[in-house]
Amino acid sequence: MNARTLPRREVLGKVAAALPAWMPRLAFRPAGTPPRGDVLVSIFQRGGMDGLSAVIPYQERRYFDLRPKIAFKAPAAGDAKTGLRLDDRFALNPGLTSLKQVWDAGQLAVVHATGAPHGSRSHFDAMDYMERGTPGEKRLTTGWLGRHLSATARREDSPFRAVGFGAGLPQSLHGPVPATSLRSIADFHLQGRTEDLGLLRQQLASLWCGGDWFADDARATFEALDLLEQADPLRYAPENGAAYPETDLGQALKQVAQLIKADVGLEVACVDVGGWDTHVNQVWGNYDDPTRGMMFNLLRQLDDAIGAFWRDMGGRMVDPGVTLVTMSEFGRRVGQNAGNGTDHGQGSCMFVVSGAAVPAVHTAWPGLEADQMADGEDLAITRDYRDTLAEILVNRLGNPDLFAVFPNHQATFHGVVRARADAPVPVTRAPRIYLPMAMGGP
Repeated sequence: MNARTLPRREVLGKVAAALPAWMPRLAFRPAGTPPRGDVLVSIFQRGGMDGLSAVIPYQERRYFDLRPKIAFKAPAAGDAKTGLRLDDRFALNPGLTSLKQVWDAGQLAVVHATGAPHGSRSHFDAMDYMERGTPGEKRLTTGWLGRHLSATARREDSPFRAVGFGAGLPQSLHGPVPATSLRSIADFHLQGRTEDLGLLRQQLASLWCGGDWFADDARATFEALDLLEQADPLRYAPENGAAYPETDLGQALKQVAQLIKADVGLEVACVDVGGWDTHVNQVWGNYDDPTRGMMFNLLRQLDDAIGAFWRDMGGRMVDPGVTLVTMSEFGRRVGQNAGNGTDHGQGSCMFVVSGAAVPAVHTAWPGLEADQMADGEDLAITRDYRDTLAEILVNRLGNPDLFAVFPNHQATFHGVVRARADAPVPVTRAPRIYLPMAMGGP
């Protein structure tokens, strides 16, 4: 069948079948323009991460009472199976050894008792609300990153600042700035299928560059793909002793690191990591050791990937600047269930890895007594996740227009990241509209 007779959907289907779903989704600045600010790497932990296992409130007696089997132990010198002390109240999970190194280097901020105040325990709704940036409201069809790209758009911008490489464009990147979703060409390099890559590009070009209204947009996309081809994973050597794990997240962050170093204008990278819906086996049933179970393993895999990325970036975390942030649609119940797991809850935690991070556990800690918990069973949300994202957008990415990104949310900054010297003054309210007065008289 001639390439011109292949339906566009069929060609995209062939692309989708060939490559993995974990590839990062990317947004680029126009060629020849200076960076607006830090490169943002957004990791979405899909499934609802148990923030109380990631960042342990070891001074809370109720934490241990309500989790007799799955609670991680308070820090103890010389015991590698206990928490990694952050301060007098909180400790990192013992599997997060690389993040502890990031903390010790002054480049990790932790935001605890945070989340999206929507009240839903549905994964689908909760993820949708969080990616839209409008908890409890779906009338706005765009995503928070899509609106960020629109608010910072320049006249000379490419029609495709956002290019999705993965199963599809995430809701967070939907917006007024046109975006396309293709699978990563880097995987063709990894598999040595250069002839397939060439054929695919010919098919796409014949379908989309035939002189119709879509041609200019398609050509802009191919220009982005040409830039990406410069970062060949087969020739890539991580720096500073970094060793990326052979996990989906590890390989995704490795590709992001390549693109940052290739200086192809990467602005935003979105990466998904699943598996956090830990209803059972946070600790394997036959063990009393919480480091032998699903939760510890998940956190260690997260830690290995982020740690490799941080080491690989080295001084680039500071100059020109990279900020990585993690988030999850909700947390887990405080109390364990009969399956040595936890059910859907509310509050969780976020990690911010950045050369500008303020190393602290940023929280208005609500406590874990029955009258302090949300619905009497969940960690209460006392920090809106949009506050952390808003602070990053203004202080690190140079976008002052917070009302456009998070409408109807009055953002509060909590000092999670330091501001760049050229950071703008945030706009947190809609501009007033002045109407001419109707002058009348006799």
